[in-house]
Amino acid sequence: MTGGRDRWTQGGLGELRAAILAALALGAFLCAGPVPAQTVPHAAPATEPRSPAAGRPASPPLVIPPEVAPGGAPAAAPEEEPKAPPQVTNAQLPSALPRDLSPWGMFLNAVPIVKVVMVTLALASLVTWTVWLAKMIELWNAKNEAKRGLEILAGATSLRTAGKELAQPGSPVARLVSAAADEADRSRGLASEGVKDRAATLLSRIEAQRGRTITRGLGILATIGATAVFVGLFGTVWGIMDSFIGISKTNTTNLAVVAPGIAEALLATAMGLVAAIPAVVMYNGLARSITNYRAQLGDAAAEVLRHLSRDLDRDSVPQKDDASIVRLRHSAE
Repeated sequence: MTGGRDRWTQGGLGELRAAILAALALGAFLCAGPVPAQTVPHAAPATEPRSPAAGRPASPPLVIPPEVAPGGAPAAAPEEEPKAPPQVTNAQLPSALPRDLSPWGMFLNAVPIVKVVMVTLALASLVTWTVWLAKMIELWNAKNEAKRGLEILAGATSLRTAGKELAQPGSPVARLVSAAADEADRSRGLASEGVKDRAATLLSRIEAQRGRTITRGLGILATIGATAVFVGLFGTVWGIMDSFIGISKTNTTNLAVVAPGIAEALLATAMGLVAAIPAVVMYNGLARSITNYRAQLGDAAAEVLRHLSRDLDRDSVPQKDDASIVRLRHSAE
């Protein structure tokens, strides 16, 4: 009986000790948190069957806290990895100083080559409007003179009468009448057909000379209309190229850095269009007006030739009274 009681007492003490150890291990595990990599499992299984000789269960597995190394020394804390610097985007970069993006401000901030292009196009636009205004006034006066000359020629009875009524010596119609009258005087006594041919040649040359005079200045409009766009495009290409060079130097594509240069470059193209489009429209309008004026001069030259032919025929026909008297005298003899 005494031996059985001793075995029972020893078995109870072993179970109590195992329970205390298990409670301590559970508390250390809960305090340390779930760190599976730092737990060292016991070599023995979690539970062992009771030894028939000892009559008590095996000890539970020992869990080492993460702060304690397997050798008993405190474990070194893991080194923190160096954090990468925060990435700075283009939107967070400090932008350039505020720039005036009005047309005048863009002109002042443009590169010298683009400025030269803009000034050239501005002068070309000024020349275009000046030439158009001058030619419109000149054509208006010339058309009115040609219209009055045609009315005088239509109502005159002879070439010399029309020359007297045309009081403006500088008028093209007056020059046509004077040239035809001079040719008739110089060819007096010659065949009328030759006089008409020579007068027609002279009138055609006067008409062509007047046409060349009235078209003076249209070549400037044609040149501006054909080249202003390309001049503006040259300024744009140069300005954009300068902007790309600035991008490569600053190492950024921030819109605040790139946009002003591109806007200044595009302003050159806009000024080229402003100079070219009115020049083309004005050239076409003036060309139509000059064509109409030349038609008026052609009508005046034709009217002068009609008067000249009528006067020559009138001088070559003898009077009817004299011819009848001569015939009667010949018959009496």
